[in-house]
Amino acid sequence: MNSKWEPLSLLLLLFLEMSYVSLQESNRPNFVLIMVDDLGIGDLGCYGNKTLRTPNIDQLAREGVKLTHHIAAASLCTPSRAAFLTGRYPIRSGIAGYERPGVFIFNAASGGLPSQEITFAKIAKQQGYKTALIGKWHLGLNCKSSDDHCHHPSAHGFNYFFGIPLTNMRDCLPGHGTVFQIHKYLPYGTLSIVLVTAVVLHYIGIITIRRRLILSLLSLLLLVTCLILGFIKIIPYLNCILLRDHSIVEQPFTSENLTQSMTHEAVDFIERNSGRPFLLFLSFLQVHTAMFVSAAFRGSSRHGIYGDAVHEVDWSVGQIMETLDRLELSDNTLVYLTSDQGAHLEEISSSGEVHGGWNGIYKAGKSTNWEGGIRVPGILRWPGIIPAGRQIDEPTSHMDLFPTVVQLSGASVPEDRQIDGHDLMDLLQQRVERSNHDFLFHYCNAYLNAVRWHPQNSSSVWKALYFTPNLYSGGCFHTHVCFCTPEFVTYHNPPLLYDLSRDPSETTALTPDTEPAFHSILAAMEEAVETHRKSVKPVESQLTIGHLLWKPWLQPCCSTITQLCQCQQDQ
Repeated sequence: MNSKWEPLSLLLLLFLEMSYVSLQESNRPNFVLIMVDDLGIGDLGCYGNKTLRTPNIDQLAREGVKLTHHIAAASLCTPSRAAFLTGRYPIRSGIAGYERPGVFIFNAASGGLPSQEITFAKIAKQQGYKTALIGKWHLGLNCKSSDDHCHHPSAHGFNYFFGIPLTNMRDCLPGHGTVFQIHKYLPYGTLSIVLVTAVVLHYIGIITIRRRLILSLLSLLLLVTCLILGFIKIIPYLNCILLRDHSIVEQPFTSENLTQSMTHEAVDFIERNSGRPFLLFLSFLQVHTAMFVSAAFRGSSRHGIYGDAVHEVDWSVGQIMETLDRLELSDNTLVYLTSDQGAHLEEISSSGEVHGGWNGIYKAGKSTNWEGGIRVPGILRWPGIIPAGRQIDEPTSHMDLFPTVVQLSGASVPEDRQIDGHDLMDLLQQRVERSNHDFLFHYCNAYLNAVRWHPQNSSSVWKALYFTPNLYSGGCFHTHVCFCTPEFVTYHNPPLLYDLSRDPSETTALTPDTEPAFHSILAAMEEAVETHRKSVKPVESQLTIGHLLWKPWLQPCCSTITQLCQCQQDQ
């Protein structure tokens, strides 16, 4: 080639390469992934609600696909969100334990999503996406110091974070009480029996109890009581923290206008990144207690403050959709909306107002593996790519978003670990009729609680439950949430078996008399369970007592602890 043409050829090749990269980027969608906290599947108009107004979410369903058999990988916030982000059962990442809480309850705890876990945000960032988490995290913060932020969203692929590292607790809103119902678990009965017995034995002369000992014990009891009450009093200053990236914005945060602030942050992020691929995870604090709503939506529903909060969430979704339309991004953006688990039925205020949602026809709610605890909304919209106005009844999972996002971003699903989700695009685009989930496994903390089976060439969806929580009045009102430990559950041998295609409300367990294939169905499910268990490699649990306890040296604080870690900055 003539040397004088070489510079021109090189420029042409560079132009073609840049054009190819640009074309590749233009073919990759943006992602807006929306998760509402504790929203019941029955709270949305598109899923049958007639008394709440959710026009923006309903429109999203009309313009996309509605999943009717969409399953959360856990029935509590922390493990559910870990599974959503990683595409893996929480047991695989250690976000499961045998202790009673099952979630992180302190900012100053050392547990969190391990750094070796790969989230869809981390992969998208590697692919050149700008990524943001706005809202609730609830997957840990610090490891060894108050500012190492080893579990912070930035450690898991998010360029930008505006939100709360923990969860929205009753303690965060004055007058709503505390989640630390320590008095419910103190052994009053045992102490009373010991005291009465000691008095009787002292009175009849069998034993002698010195007055000094009695006064010492009473003083110790009073001291412990004061310490507990004092700790509960300062919980809002320790746990109710609003961050922007790594800086504390408010401590404790003010709830009322948080959804408004989050919406503005989300819109601003989309506007700033409209010229390049982006991934936005909008993780609402609503409709988790303590219930709050801005003035514009107060009294707007027939269902008290809970209904008002649902209305505000719907408004926020509408603002996001309007922004995508205004910036002409709708046709190149995959929008997904879900809830992290079912509605929390036991949430009732001291005045008797219901602060939990509705799970439609499904049994029980949050913290259970009955369908009401894990059957959640699932709406996906991508105009021109995903056919509009369809309903899919096949079993799908939160975990499916991981491989779907990863592959659409131009990356490959990691092969060095077990990924439990399946790419949804073939199902969404009608290239296949069946979900890839033959089996789904349901954990209650680290206990394998139930298994779901959708056999090939069958319309049945079988579900076997190995134990069930002891319900009172349809829920765990005696303990506020259902626990998994043996004293709070009933074991079943053989397991309770349901065909969800015929009995989605789980009203009547099948027996060998009512289901001829009873034993062969359970045998097939047990074989799948054994195979699954062998695939679960032991990892360190992040939800042990040691990882859950409050550690003062891990406490994030915008002022000295003696000043109660209190500050409010301009947002």
